[in-house]
Amino acid sequence: MFEQIGTYLSTTPLYSVEIISVLILVGAFVGFINTVAGMATIISYALFMAMGMPINIANATTRIGVLAQFSVTSAVFRNEGYLDLRLATKVGIPVGIGAFLGAEFAALLPTNLIEWVTGSVIPLIALLLFVDKKKVTDRYESLSNSNMTLWKYLIFFLIGIYGGFTHIGVGLLIMFGSFFLLGIDLLHANAIKQFAVVIYTPIALVIFAIHGLVNWPVALIYAIGNITGGYIASKVAIRWGERFIKVCVLIVVLAMSSWLIYKQF
Repeated sequence: MFEQIGTYLSTTPLYSVEIISVLILVGAFVGFINTVAGMATIISYALFMAMGMPINIANATTRIGVLAQFSVTSAVFRNEGYLDLRLATKVGIPVGIGAFLGAEFAALLPTNLIEWVTGSVIPLIALLLFVDKKKVTDRYESLSNSNMTLWKYLIFFLIGIYGGFTHIGVGLLIMFGSFFLLGIDLLHANAIKQFAVVIYTPIALVIFAIHGLVNWPVALIYAIGNITGGYIASKVAIRWGERFIKVCVLIVVLAMSSWLIYKQF
């Protein structure tokens, strides 16, 4: 079944109604989940690789939609009063500097090594989806504050290296990093995540474009879906569906991770 889907996606013309529809619909789904939860970029990787892209090109191509989506959602969070631009910029700058290095690594390293790293790390990050937010809030609320210190800049710099290398899960790392280190609630931390991604993604994108790794036609079509899903997600509260979405994303993450590692043997 999966081979048949892959054959269909890789052989059907890009500008056919079917492929354009798949790109926009999947892009909207990914944009929605990435805004309310995270980790859905793994679905983008799976789709692009099924279309015949190696992982380094899939990694680079996702960045157009990511930039478009998070630009829109940042504006929504800002308009609704949840985005502290000053604090978000302080977080975004070290993330952006780190992303420069991470993107260079991703552009130059062999694709099989990228698959190994991605397949090994993403299940660990996925566990963040199931952190009990209330318990974490009660435990860390008195231990953190919104003042940026050298070690906090360093942590966000390291997160940026990972984000430049692969976008999968970096939103969760930024959000939970803001939550743990800056003492803000998850809604405001999510807003910081949106803006920090907007800061670092162009840096990574330039690196990938210089190395010729971006599939621009696919990226631009896919971005339409990302924007649509992200905008809807930023406007809608989905309390009843949050756990279900997290379980679905976790299943996809574990499946993709296992496949990336299995194909190395």
